[in-house]
Amino acid sequence: MSDDDPLDDENPFGGLPFLGDLAKMFQTQGPINWEAAQQFARQLATGGTPETNVDPTDRVRLTELARVAELQVATATGLDATSSGSPVRIDAVTRSEWARETLESQRPLMERLAVRLKASPPDDLSAGPEAQLLGGLFQFLNPMMMAMSAGSMAGHLSIRTFGIYDLPIPREGDRILVVAANLAEFADEWSIPQDDVRLWVCVHELTMHSVLAVPHVRAQVNDLLGRYIDGFHHDPHAIEERLSQMELGAGDPEDLQRQMQQVLGDPEALLGAMRSTEQAAVVPDLEALLAVIVGYTDHIMEQVGRGLIGSYDSLVEAFRRRRVTASASDRFVERLLGVDLRADLVERGQGFVAGVVERSGEEGLARLWESPRTLPTPNEVEAAGLWLARIDLPDDSD
Repeated sequence: MSDDDPLDDENPFGGLPFLGDLAKMFQTQGPINWEAAQQFARQLATGGTPETNVDPTDRVRLTELARVAELQVATATGLDATSSGSPVRIDAVTRSEWARETLESQRPLMERLAVRLKASPPDDLSAGPEAQLLGGLFQFLNPMMMAMSAGSMAGHLSIRTFGIYDLPIPREGDRILVVAANLAEFADEWSIPQDDVRLWVCVHELTMHSVLAVPHVRAQVNDLLGRYIDGFHHDPHAIEERLSQMELGAGDPEDLQRQMQQVLGDPEALLGAMRSTEQAAVVPDLEALLAVIVGYTDHIMEQVGRGLIGSYDSLVEAFRRRRVTASASDRFVERLLGVDLRADLVERGQGFVAGVVERSGEEGLARLWESPRTLPTPNEVEAAGLWLARIDLPDDSD
């Protein structure tokens, strides 16, 4: 292990046990070595120290508050929170449990990304020890890098996240995971009662889950995420340039590990993840939909939370600050998956929802999720009146 802080916010791969696991990472038949990814995620989630189980009383209390939140959210949204027909469960889990389940949930997206970024060994490497080493690294780079990317994504997020919808990405099933330790630390940091934080998170997670359980909304988000990922074009020169900067002549294992840690400090360059014109065409639609989902969720939080949570105003400010101070690791994940919840995107969504409510009340806002046709376009997110006028027009498909 290097002396780098394992939780270094500036390096998504900081602190990963790496050289000793290279051989294991290379032994994979698929685009990602998922065993290695799980090891990386657990290392980051726990900091390499033993992790205690969630206190049973915390589990019980969260379940009790979830029932209260579920009734309130159902009344405010008029949406069915279930996507599978089974009752929604909100479970308090450890960071490592959250990371493990998140890796499994995001496996299709990450494997799709790995295929898009698949690298081939360069043809112009000259013979010699350094060339042979670089050639071997190129050959095995994708399973290694994608294992580290997936593992670091889940591991770093587990340290900060409250539930599963800090990033509004659909998940299969109706089980919502809440990281008990993160809620407790946040409540202590801001001197807010833990029950208030628990209730806030339950309302947020259930609202987001209810929206993403709408079949055409889920399908549209998944389609746009898939198209965004498919738009990546692999750049082998980015990888070649970074690796060729390594000085391999000394043969010092510790020095080699230090150099590799530095090289891996720029994961986007190593992945060759370059935006293309195809991605640029997808981004406006993806960001418009994400903005509306986040803006709607914030609106329901205001409706439900203000009458339900005693420290509501303090929580609004605390969560606002938390949202705008995401770490470099969080931003890496968001850019990689196209789910970049910037402040201006959040404000766009909030402005759209406020405009709809001002013009047509809660009844008008309820039409947002009626059908694929009623999902706003990017231009309509900027002008709620245009959206309201369009959805009142006759449907040409009828």
